[in-house]
Amino acid sequence: MANAKVIQAKQEAVDAVTAKLRESATTVVADYRGLNVAQATELRKQLREAGVEFQVLKNTLLRRATATAELTELDEVLTGPTAIAFSAEDAVAPAKILNDFAKKNEALKLKGAVVEGRVVGVDQIKALAELPSREGLLSMLLSVLQAPVRNFALAVKAVAEKEEQGA
Repeated sequence: MANAKVIQAKQEAVDAVTAKLRESATTVVADYRGLNVAQATELRKQLREAGVEFQVLKNTLLRRATATAELTELDEVLTGPTAIAFSAEDAVAPAKILNDFAKKNEALKLKGAVVEGRVVGVDQIKALAELPSREGLLSMLLSVLQAPVRNFALAVKAVAEKEEQGA
């Protein structure tokens, strides 16, 4: 018979993963089999710098957490060694970092993801990874918002210069 403390610890682990699945903007699941220690360390460093939590978890624990979080569609990719990246703030960061790392290191294979509460496949992860970062999107938006004001200012300046030349 299982020890009550062990069962309690496992339930707490499931609850913690369930909370992360619910709270994260993006969760990416990958197969890390074949990465050496240096590669795994470099990947963890890149993810940590972007504020992404990266863990290797047992599939049984993940399946229980996905059932509680009502994300059972993710269960079909929970086979073999599974690493999972959680990002609460930046929806693009884990997809971008893992996709770029997978391009350079064939040992890392993307399996699936949860983006804003929806389970998506590898193609959607790659599409998400191609998006600019949040800062890049904000700078594009700012540029678009500034364009009419800038054009108006240039037009006023041109009119003023024309009147100075005519006078």
